[in-house]
Amino acid sequence: MKITTNLSVNENETTASVSGEIITVNGTNYDLSSVPEGGLAQPQGDHPFSGPITRTNGVIHVIVNWHYNTETSEADQPMSHPVFELTEGEVPDPVNRLPTEEAQ
Repeated sequence: MKITTNLSVNENETTASVSGEIITVNGTNYDLSSVPEGGLAQPQGDHPFSGPITRTNGVIHVIVNWHYNTETSEADQPMSHPVFELTEGEVPDPVNRLPTEEAQ
């Protein structure tokens, strides 16, 4: 799965993981296996996605609205939308974070 993150400030932090063709965002599973090759799906209702979800050469492409809290993040964030490709595991945090006490 190819995940593009669309960063925006919100008091609720986004977390996500992938397992095959299922993406879990903030604890809710979204099964994207029905997106056809060369086709697209337009999400309906309450969801964390921006724009259509597509499948090209077997790879699902999705844009996730990624919320972050300014109390834990640096003022400067990436100008381009961070992109991750993975089939299993946690989606890396695309936000530039403030140093924690553990890291100092």
